[in-house]
Amino acid sequence: LSAPSNVLVRGNLIERVSTAPIAVPASASTTVIDGRGRTLMPGLIDMHVHLALSALTNAQLLGAETGFVFIMAGSEATRTLMRGVTTVRDLGGPTFGVKRAVDMGLIPGPRIFPSGAFVSQTSGHGDFRLPNDVPAQPGAPLSYAERLGATAIADGVDQVHLRVREQLRGGASQIKLMAGGGVSSDYDPIDASPYTVAEFRAAVEDAENWGTYVTVHAYTPRAIRAAIEAGVRCIEHGQLMDDATARLMAEKKVWLSVQPFVMDDDYVPLPNAVNRAKQETMYAGTDSAIAFARRHGVKIALGTDKLRGLENASRQNVDLAKFGRWFPPREVLRMLTSGNAELLALSGPRSPYQAGALGVVRAGAYADLLLVEGDPTSNLSLIADPGRNFVVIMKDGVLVKNVAASGSSR
Repeated sequence: LSAPSNVLVRGNLIERVSTAPIAVPASASTTVIDGRGRTLMPGLIDMHVHLALSALTNAQLLGAETGFVFIMAGSEATRTLMRGVTTVRDLGGPTFGVKRAVDMGLIPGPRIFPSGAFVSQTSGHGDFRLPNDVPAQPGAPLSYAERLGATAIADGVDQVHLRVREQLRGGASQIKLMAGGGVSSDYDPIDASPYTVAEFRAAVEDAENWGTYVTVHAYTPRAIRAAIEAGVRCIEHGQLMDDATARLMAEKKVWLSVQPFVMDDDYVPLPNAVNRAKQETMYAGTDSAIAFARRHGVKIALGTDKLRGLENASRQNVDLAKFGRWFPPREVLRMLTSGNAELLALSGPRSPYQAGALGVVRAGAYADLLLVEGDPTSNLSLIADPGRNFVVIMKDGVLVKNVAASGSSR
C-alpha cells in the first residue's frame, strides 16, 4: 500500500496520482470522493469468463430463443461490472455484439476481450450437437450452437483455418481452441487429445498473422504438449499436468490460466454421473498443478470460468477470493490486476483498448477503480462480497456505484 494519496481522473484516464493535495478543478461536473482511509485499487480482471453462457444451463442455452440468450449475456455483463470486475477475457461464446453494446454505452459492462466461438473438433469439448445430429452430411446446416456463435466445429487443417479466420473477422482479441477432453461435455473422455499438432499450428499461424495468440482448453500433459509444440501461448485449466509439463511451459514461456476448482462447500456437482466423475478427477488436480507451476516459475493468470446458471455465476468474486488458498493476498491482488493485464497484452494490435494501461493506478492508466471498505491486502475475503465492501466502482472514468458516505458533487 502507498501512503494516503489523491487521484485525479479526467475523462476515462487517470491524469495524476499524488500524495500532495490536488486542486479541485473548477467545473460543475467535478465529483469529489473522500476515501477516508479506505483502500483504492484497480478494477478486477477475470481471465476466463463466458458472458453469454455462464448464466444459462446447457439445456437452457440450446433450447432458448436467440434473443433471450443475448439479453441474458448483456445482463450478465452488467452484473459482472457491478461485482467490481472491470475487464474480462471472454473465452467462448457469442459476445461480439455484447462487447459492442458495452463499448457504445448502451449497457453497463466490463471491458471485453472476446474470442468469439471456441473452435472444437467433432466429439470435442465444444461439440454440443445431439447424438442424432451425427454423422453430419456434407453441406448440412450448422447446428444451433454454431449458428448462435457459441462454438465452431472444425476438423482438419483447412476447416481450422476457416473457423479461426471467421472469429478474427468478427473481432476476436485472441483465439480459443479445445485441445483436450472436458468435464461438462458428453462425447469426450477427459484424457482425449483429439487435435493434431498440424491443426493447432493452423490456428497459431492465423492468429500470429493477425498479431495475436491462441489459448487452449487442456488438462493433460499430452494435450498441453501438443499445443505447445504448435506455438500456443496459453493453457486454460491445466489441472492434470505433471511436473515435466510445467517445466516445459516455463521454458517456452507459456502462460497458465487457472481456476480455483476444488471440492469445497461451494462445489456444484454435475448431474450426469459420467461427467461428474470427470469433474472430480479434474478438481483433484488443482492443488498439484498450481504447485508444479509455481515450482518452475510458470506465469500464472487467474480466472473463474463460472457456468451453469445465475446462482453459480453470481459467486464469481467468491471464486476470486479462493485463490488465497495458494497465494498470499497481495500476490492474488496483483495477479487479478496488473498480472492478468500482462497476459491481455499478448493480444497486441488486436487489443480493443489501446488508449491506456489496465490493472494499475497510475497516470495514463484507464480509470477502472475500486474503493474498498477495509484492506484487502491483509484480508482477501473482502473481495468476495463486493455488494458490501466495494463502496465505489468506476469503469472508464464513469462511476457505476458510489455509496461512499462522504462523497460530494459540485
